[in-house]
Amino acid sequence: MSTRPRGPSLIDSFNFALEGIIHVLRTQRNMRIHLAVAVAVLVAALAVGVSKVELMVLLLAIAFVLIAEMINTALEGAIDVATTSFDPMAKLAKDIAAGAVLIATINAVAVGYLVFSDHVGDRSSRLLNRLTDAPAELTLIALVVTIIAVIATKAFTGSGTPLRGGLPSGHAAVAFAGWMAATLILDDSRHQFLISSLTFIMGLLVAQTRIESGVHSGLEVAYGGALGAILTLVLFQLVP
Repeated sequence: MSTRPRGPSLIDSFNFALEGIIHVLRTQRNMRIHLAVAVAVLVAALAVGVSKVELMVLLLAIAFVLIAEMINTALEGAIDVATTSFDPMAKLAKDIAAGAVLIATINAVAVGYLVFSDHVGDRSSRLLNRLTDAPAELTLIALVVTIIAVIATKAFTGSGTPLRGGLPSGHAAVAFAGWMAATLILDDSRHQFLISSLTFIMGLLVAQTRIESGVHSGLEVAYGGALGAILTLVLFQLVP
């Protein structure tokens, strides 16, 4: 007399699910990035004191991104197993799954901005006002220290050329100088936080391209960004 095979127990089902999550975290860089950003967002939400409804919306947006990334990974694995050679339809299926992750990510960014704009906007405006009203001598000292550090590092490493590579990154310096200029020009404007956020993100994208292209290291980009932002702040203080 044959017996019907038993299905997995409830504990086994949980174990399988956790193994799937762990596998995605181990193998997918984007999943690790999404998870790190999610943790940072939740910590920031607690720090600024978002409401219960805002926290619920943030959790839904985060879950949407993580689920989309896991489904994308599962589809890619299934397609790779099912196809042994290049198939245009397989590529299209992967592209569609990746597009779903992109939509989820864009939605999460929009939700994050809507939730944090009011909470962070007032605090960042007060911080920027304190920076722009700070004594010029203090900012000049910070700039001199930065320049000395840059020159000392260049002398120590002896790498790069004036226009390519080496420390600091000129592209990052210009990008973050633009961010600081846009932020200070729009002082006391209701659009200051939005424009400052957008220009800051563009500065980060410029810095990322310099690192990923292999032209600069993270340290070189960080030095360049800091130099551009501080120099622009000094100019805005000195010029009426």
